Amino acid sequence: MAEAVVTEPYPALAPAQLAARHGLRVAGARPGLVEYVRKLWDYRHFIVAFANAKNIATFSSAQLGQLWHVLTPLTNAAVYYLIFGVILGTRKGIENFPAYLCAGIFIFGYTQQVVTAGTKAISDNMNLIRALQFPRASLPVAATITQLQQLVFAIAVLLGIVVITGEPVTPKWLALIPILLLQSLFNAGLAMLFARLGSKVLDLKQVMPFVLRTWLYGSGVFFDLSNAIKNAPEWAKVLLELNPMVPFIELTREALGVDTGTPPETVTQMWLVAGGWALVIGVGGFLYFWRGEKEYGRG
Repeated sequence: MAEAVVTEPYPALAPAQLAARHGLRVAGARPGLVEYVRKLWDYRHFIVAFANAKNIATFSSAQLGQLWHVLTPLTNAAVYYLIFGVILGTRKGIENFPAYLCAGIFIFGYTQQVVTAGTKAISDNMNLIRALQFPRASLPVAATITQLQQLVFAIAVLLGIVVITGEPVTPKWLALIPILLLQSLFNAGLAMLFARLGSKVLDLKQVMPFVLRTWLYGSGVFFDLSNAIKNAPEWAKVLLELNPMVPFIELTREALGVDTGTPPETVTQMWLVAGGWALVIGVGGFLYFWRGEKEYGRG
């Protein structure tokens, strides 16, 4: 007779130990930070393609199509010029008020649209999130790229307005490139911050228009902020001076040659403040979004 083979019993392991032994991972687990950044870079072509598709679809049903990327900020500028510049007289003391106003509207509008799109980046793409596996930060980053593409049209119009209203073409215009890069980093951080918040609080997108409108009025878009806050309470001065949109708007005006009366040492300080906000919000927003990666698409 054949001799029976005696085998040792398989050692009892906890499910976690058994999964670790065979290299299994929890479905939907958050990857490490370095791995997440690498994956996001690997999906860069998807992000750009998704942003392009969103950009094309924005006004696809309108007869004038992509021309609305230019007409929308110009229409806003005309309305605000009538109300604030003519009726309320905020143009007094500002030499080139049309260029001053348009610079503020276009630069603030970039951040405003990114925050609005970022707030809905997760909640409006739940079918995509549940169907495909990809780093979810792709969505708020794509929203930022979409708005940056639209801003390019607005900046072209803004440069035309600056020339038509009497400002010369100067090498200082090149400063717009680092300004917009810093603002894009700042905006991407905001988009990721509000994307996670918007995925938790669905009613946030109903509240954001009021928040953004308040932010708009406190950013010196329609008036000289330094003169407006002279008689304001001390707490209001501090709050307005810490407004992260102020350095981006003022640096843009300075680069375009629009007279803001800002001394050189203050311009240097604004560069430092803009860089600080871009770094803090850009990195902080990314880390905050990454920590919630496993939450998106559930519920």
